[in-house]
Amino acid sequence: MDELDARDVVGDEWADWFALSPAERWRQTDILWQIFLDSGGSLDPEPDPQSPFFDEEEWRANLTHGRSGVRLLRRGGI
Repeated sequence: MDELDARDVVGDEWADWFALSPAERWRQTDILWQIFLDSGGSLDPEPDPQSPFFDEEEWRANLTHGRSGVRLLRRGGI
């Protein structure tokens, strides 16, 4: 009976991730978060326009922090 290889089950990228120690995964995760934030990502929660507490005017006021929203990008023709 052949031995099961992680690469056959989850692919190369995930197998490499699983081969890391927990400390190495933590460091890599920290690097990925920094890349996400440096490229304009935000830790702010996504607005829920279906929520009874959603206030579109307040949400638009929060965009003045220099971050672009998905709606503005779509409206801008990108």
